[in-house]
Amino acid sequence: MGLIKIFSGEEMLAIGLKEKLEDAAVKVVIRNNNQANVLPSIQTAKAVELFIQEIDFGKANPVIEEFRLSI
Repeated sequence: MGLIKIFSGEEMLAIGLKEKLEDAAVKVVIRNNNQANVLPSIQTAKAVELFIQEIDFGKANPVIEEFRLSI
């Protein structure tokens, strides 16, 4: 089993979803390729991505759907 991407977007939203998933006992991997702290002159904010294990999708899906409806 592998990782599946469940979210791609703003960091604030990603953190909120990650916390909700962790409250539901779903482990989340976060990938943030934003280089703004390394090179402050470059203002290209990239999306933050969240991944979960495929086997956790059944448990995570209701949380994800509730989150999508709330934003």
